[in-house]
Amino acid sequence: QVLLVESGGGLVQAGGSLRLSCVASGRPGGRFAMGWFRSASGNEREFVAAISWSGDKTYYADSVKGRFTISREDAKHTVYLQMNSLKPEDTAVYHCAAQVYNGASYFMTNSYDYWGQGTQVTVSS
Repeated sequence: QVLLVESGGGLVQAGGSLRLSCVASGRPGGRFAMGWFRSASGNEREFVAAISWSGDKTYYADSVKGRFTISREDAKHTVYLQMNSLKPEDTAVYHCAAQVYNGASYFMTNSYDYWGQGTQVTVSS
């Protein structure tokens, strides 16, 4: 069992920045691929970014490429999502996810085994 807890969301003006954190617990010493997804009100979760278990590969949705950066700090069991140049269309609940058993795809929700509750990001125009 892996527990994921996100933090760092909030209200920010367009053009501003936020850094989301996701702390994992429950599997000491485990390293696995992690992803960030988001869901705007009533919509399905969409892929935002992912990072491989080793941290040497990162992947981004086209809509956030060049503005968002995913990183990991394994000593703290934490994955980050640095979000710059935020736009109103980035408003959503952001969830982190862990790929412990699966491995088919970084981009699909059904390839992730554990999910956090999410943190709200609201970008005002």
